[in-house]
This record gives sequence, structure tokens and C-alpha cells, in this order.
Amino acid sequence: MNYEKIAMSLKALAEPNRLKIVDLLSCGTKCACDLLEHFDFSQPALSHHMKVLEKAEIIIVEKKGTWNYYTLSEDFAKEFQSMCMTLFSHNEDTCVSGTDKKCNCSN
Repeated sequence: MNYEKIAMSLKALAEPNRLKIVDLLSCGTKCACDLLEHFDFSQPALSHHMKVLEKAEIIIVEKKGTWNYYTLSEDFAKEFQSMCMTLFSHNEDTCVSGTDKKCNCSN
């Protein structure tokens, strides 16, 4: 499991506006003006959020003329879902220690 990649993704998503952007993009590609309708911040603020999401490979940016179009990365969505399932599941195959034994601590 790539913990650094998971941490980078979680850090990018650890902001309510970026979570909302990802939610909006889960419905399909949107241009910046469509996204801005859902927020009470400026276009430069949106641009900052989009750069963070793009750097984390969560979204794909396509420039058409003067407009940027944003799409949720299908690869990211699949990988992230799989990483979360693995991270929060409990079985012998995914256990880091490889064992389910209890320690002998006196706690």
C-alpha cells in the first residue's frame, strides 16, 4: 500500500470546499464558471483549490480556448476507493504485521 499517495490525497481532500468540488465533479465535467456558482469565493480561490486537486492527481484539467474544464479522474476514484477499502478492512492478507495476535502488554 502506498501510504504517501494516500496521505497526499487525504491532505488535498481535507478541506470542505475541495470535497464539495470533488462531489460536484462526480456528476461530470464542469467548467470553472459552473463550479463557481456553488461557492462564495473568487475565481482565483477556485483556481488555487483546483491546482491542489490537480497536483494530487484527483482531477484532470483540459484547456479549451480561454476556459478550463475539470473532470474527476476515474483512475483516482477507483484507486482511492480501493485504498480506503484495504486500509479499513481487517483480514490476514491486509494486516501490516501479518498476524492477528494480541500483544503481551500489561495495559
